[in-house]
Order: sequence, then structure tokens, then C-alpha cells
Amino acid sequence: MKEQIPLEPAPLAEIPHDYPDDGTHEVAPDVAYKRLAIVNVVFVGLPSAGDRHWVLVDTGIPGATPLIERAAKKRFGGHSRPAAILMTHGHFDHVGGLAHLAKKWNTPIYAHDLELPYLDGRASYPEPDPKVGGGLMATLSPLYPRGPVDVRPWLQELPADGTVPGLPGWKWLHTPGHAAGHVSFWRSQDRLLIAGDAFVTTGQESVYAVVVQKPEMHGPPMYFTPDWHAARDSVRKLAALAPEIVVTGHGQAMRGRAMLGALELLADEFEQIAVPSGSPYLDHPARAEDGSAYCPP
Repeated sequence: MKEQIPLEPAPLAEIPHDYPDDGTHEVAPDVAYKRLAIVNVVFVGLPSAGDRHWVLVDTGIPGATPLIERAAKKRFGGHSRPAAILMTHGHFDHVGGLAHLAKKWNTPIYAHDLELPYLDGRASYPEPDPKVGGGLMATLSPLYPRGPVDVRPWLQELPADGTVPGLPGWKWLHTPGHAAGHVSFWRSQDRLLIAGDAFVTTGQESVYAVVVQKPEMHGPPMYFTPDWHAARDSVRKLAALAPEIVVTGHGQAMRGRAMLGALELLADEFEQIAVPSGSPYLDHPARAEDGSAYCPP
């Protein structure tokens, strides 16, 4: 069993607003996230921002689309559509409502160039590793969809200069490892990081951990990470930013000194803490450079 890095949750007093009735949690005046079963989606924009003045990061699991729509309506106003849908990556638990929402809202989808084959029908993800992590989520991973989805009518590449469509003051960062084109989003003004699955704050391999959501610092979900060397480098890149607030794809959003200390420890001891022994991807990572990250659809 890999070492876990326990964390204390951010005191609720430090979180400006909380919406217990629909599970939406505000971590900054213009950033809120909503947990959808096993995964989080993120809303970026001031409350009541109105039509085309906010963005959605990721779209959750299949079947959760009505929950996203209701939360967006409550936060931004009725008939309010996002300026963009931003994808950290295209795994099944992040693209569940993607096609429906893009079509309904007539909203562009942005992703990294190396992630586009999973979103335009060209390629599926590498096979998962069900033997890692020792939990039911990992054991069941061969049953999870590996794609691809095809959202070509709305799909665009993130700008090469690192800017984020619809979000002045933010930058996107290429953080591969969990996926070839995985990205995270960073705002230096308040040191706020939307990390996606580059690292997470729950033990995603375990159903118990997913349900309980005890805050712990972990590497990316083990069963769907095909390049551990790149994953290590991505965690170190993000830790070097010294974020004050992190919103991850799985687990509670965290802030403060304890969070940063745990992230720095994860970066320093990534191999001992995060990397599973016996993974076939240790010696043979699946990478975009040689095409091994892309499987036939």
C-alpha cells in the first residue's frame, strides 16, 4: 500500500460561499466546483455573470448533465450559456455531458492538441491497469469507456500562447502523464490552480475513499495513468507554482500551507508515494511522441 498524505480540510470560514442544496462549493468569488458522484466540474465566472461571461471546466460523468445545467442556471442566471467549455482531458468521467452541452449551448470546446484524437473520433485511450491501487475502482477499470467521443463541430485547439479562451488572467499548462494532452489551468493573481487529474485529493482507486472524500494528497488515478515519468514531471511543475488554492478533478478543493506542504512532499517523493509497483507502463509508457498513447477507436 502506498503512503498517503493526510490533509485537514480548509475551514469553511475561508470559503466565501457554499451551496449545500446542490453540492456546489465556491472557493473564490468567481470559481466554484460541483461534485458529480466520482468527479468534479468547475464553474469560472462571477455569480449572475450572464450569457457568455463564464466558462465550464470538464463535464462530468454520463447522466449528470441535468445537474450541471441546474447549477449553471442557479449560479449564472437562466438561459446563461458559457463562453467556452475547457477540457483538462477526455477520460469518460470528464466528457459525460460534453456533446449534449456543447450542442445545447452552441459553445466551443477547447482542449490540448495532443488530446484532440480522443475528442474527434480518431483514437481511444490505452488500456487501464486494474491491478494497481488495491481498490474496487481500479479493479473495475477495464469496464470503463475508453472513447473516443466525437465532438468535432465544436472542438478547437487551445491557443498556442497559453492564454485561455474566455478567461483573461488565466494560463493553461500542459501537464501530461495521466493523459497525453492533459492540461491544468493557473491564475497567478490569487495563485489558484485547477489541476484536473494531474494530482487529486482523494484515493481514487478505492470506492470507500471516493464516497468518504477524506482529504489526502495523491498522484493521478493509477488505473488510467499510462506515463508515470511525465506524471511525475507534471506534479513537480505544479508544485513549483506554490498554489494557494487547488481544485482537482477528484476530491475536495484545498487551500493553505498544509495543502502546499503535502503537494511539495508528493513532488519530492513521487515515486515512493504515487507510482504503483508492477505497472506495465513503468517500463513501457504510452506516449504521444511514438503514437503508443493512441489506440484504434
